[in-house]
Amino acid sequence: MKSNIPVVKDLVLVGGGHSHVAVLKKFGMKPLPGVRITLITRDVHTPYSGMLPGYIAGHYDFDETHIDLRPLAMFAGARIYHDEAISIDHASNKVICRNRPPVAFDILSVNIGSTPSMTTPGADAFVTPVKPINNFVTRWQGLFERVHAATDDVHIGGVGAGAGGVEVLLAIEHRLRLDFAAVGRSSEHIKFHLFTDADDILVSHNPSVRRRFNRVLRERGIKVHTGHKVVGVSAGLITCENGAEFALDEILWVTPAGAASWLRDETKLKLDDAGFVAVKETLESVSHPGIFASGDIASVAEYPRPKAGVFAVRQGPPLAENLRRALTGRPLKPFRPQSEFLSLVSTGDKYAIGSKWSFALEGGWVWKLKNWIDLRWMAKYHDLPDMEEDDDVEIADGLADAEALKEISAIAMRCGGCGAKVGTDVLSRALQMLEPVKRPDVLIGLNEPDDAAVVEVPPGKVMVHTVDFFRAFVDDPYIFGQVAANHALGDVFAMGAEPQSALAVASVPFGPEAKVEETLFHMMSGAMQVLADAGASLVGGHTSEASELALGFSINGLADKDKILRKGGMKPGDRLILTKPLGTGTLFAADMRGDAKGRWIDDALRSMVKSNRVGAGVLFARGATACTDVTGFGLLGHLVEMARPSEVDVELDLNALPLLDGALDCVRNGIFSSLQPQNVRLRRAIHNGSNGARESELLPLIFDPQTAGGLLASVPEAEATGCIDALKGAGYPTAAIVGRILPQSNKLEPITLLS
Repeated sequence: MKSNIPVVKDLVLVGGGHSHVAVLKKFGMKPLPGVRITLITRDVHTPYSGMLPGYIAGHYDFDETHIDLRPLAMFAGARIYHDEAISIDHASNKVICRNRPPVAFDILSVNIGSTPSMTTPGADAFVTPVKPINNFVTRWQGLFERVHAATDDVHIGGVGAGAGGVEVLLAIEHRLRLDFAAVGRSSEHIKFHLFTDADDILVSHNPSVRRRFNRVLRERGIKVHTGHKVVGVSAGLITCENGAEFALDEILWVTPAGAASWLRDETKLKLDDAGFVAVKETLESVSHPGIFASGDIASVAEYPRPKAGVFAVRQGPPLAENLRRALTGRPLKPFRPQSEFLSLVSTGDKYAIGSKWSFALEGGWVWKLKNWIDLRWMAKYHDLPDMEEDDDVEIADGLADAEALKEISAIAMRCGGCGAKVGTDVLSRALQMLEPVKRPDVLIGLNEPDDAAVVEVPPGKVMVHTVDFFRAFVDDPYIFGQVAANHALGDVFAMGAEPQSALAVASVPFGPEAKVEETLFHMMSGAMQVLADAGASLVGGHTSEASELALGFSINGLADKDKILRKGGMKPGDRLILTKPLGTGTLFAADMRGDAKGRWIDDALRSMVKSNRVGAGVLFARGATACTDVTGFGLLGHLVEMARPSEVDVELDLNALPLLDGALDCVRNGIFSSLQPQNVRLRRAIHNGSNGARESELLPLIFDPQTAGGLLASVPEAEATGCIDALKGAGYPTAAIVGRILPQSNKLEPITLLS
């Protein structure tokens, strides 16, 4: 939901766990004006722990068992930062991240789950931990492939016989047995072992549950080793305290939960003896007001509970309420978790055992009940309601305190979206934290600010100028800064020039000085990283306040006069090469509607922040005859710009085009960029239509406008294959030969589509 109300407070959520998805949903349903939410998450898809065994067993697919955090964050009006928190700066109220500038907060909430205890010697090097669940999904695929490839006996061991360990091992046994049967192979060579230091499995459950699961494990041929405390792990071997050793090909680690080490080493938060964040019954830290924790990572002294997903789910709504209260200065409300709960544990084969108090029941119908409960909960985050845009959100229900109202009013009167210049103090502080590349040919720049920058043109060089400017299409200013700088540099690289200097033009949403300063710093930090990699020095610019974030650059480059590479140099016989995949236009059009999967946008952004600098070097080394970067006019528009001055025809192979994940899905759903209709007008340059259903689906993508797209170049035929190999080795894995250059014919249309 968009709002013209300026930001006065920052709520930062670290982790996309079960509690935080509820917080996002609650704030999306009822926004708090003047509050900006930022989600810092290592993964853009949150797995639901209750359905992980079903995913392993093959009952669900990936999307059924994962909450896509990107559309959920958009629904909540939240920024999503794909990164990992590693510390908290309590003095300045900032979260320190692994790969980006620190993130300021007024209120902070931590919901990062837990990890298995890895204190056993060798465990960190030789086991497959089931938690964090996000990581296990990838590791499970590797285990699955290794077992399928094995021809000799395979021994799989699970260390830890709680509900998680039992469920996961039974799910793997079921999946492998069915998969091998489906291809006519026996699974008798796969042996399963379950280890626990206790006298029985599932010690937190009642005796009836334990008896039933012991029976199931025997029936499925899983050997249970009770009283076997694992004290050492080496390659393919575990050693137990009683001296027993077991050779295992795969070791799954599902021991009692542990806490992330950075909470102990890099924060001042009070923790319990096991390293979990000690919180009051309000879920607020006992040591630091304004910092909250929930789920597995939290320890409520008044109400100790097992580390189970059911409690994180139940903590979500009260956490959302207390975060809202903390933001508006109201008293917090205590949350008292239930003392008893229904436990439903699956056996891998659409069969489950349920229990509450001293009772236990089992059967296929119990699994159906569990399935119904799980799917109903997931539906709350898969099927988000449509929210009407409202730029004049009223502050109602007494949710905004007088101080916030006063601050919002003062900012609105001062700014009003007028585009006023950012204050000199704010600008100076932001720029002081940045370090431009030092170049001897930059005589006056940000190192000694003056009325204008002064750069020197080395002898024998000519100047190459280009400019680009556009508003933010992602909610992360750091990533947007990287993309904007990459996009602006593309023209310079395409001409074989070396970037020398850059002037920035930026607009930042109005708000309190601290908020404006942080946004400006994050955006310019991302841009400076890209400029530094290119060797370009930021020498100045202009920054103003506006209603939305935008950034552009005027780039000055240097080139040898006789080595400038133009668009119009293609020669008959050349091969056409594209260095990056297509699809950014349609993907971000879908993203604006909340119809793009988080992993699609994640892949697209990785492509967009990939510099064309190295790719340009490879193309020129292979004798490129013409080159351009693919941007707003789409592939076809830029190809026409190359073909006509070159006086050649081009065969374009639609099936060879590299595409971003999800681009075809968006096209099939009729989602296109707003610039697409303008680019489609260039279809008159195509000599023939496309043939076949797939070609018809691919056709719109040659009109798709690209941001920070790849290089489109022609190279001699003899160099083409080697060029592709070199590009892939240089970090452009989807680089492809997408066409060939022909002598000019009598046709008015220079482009022929191959199918």
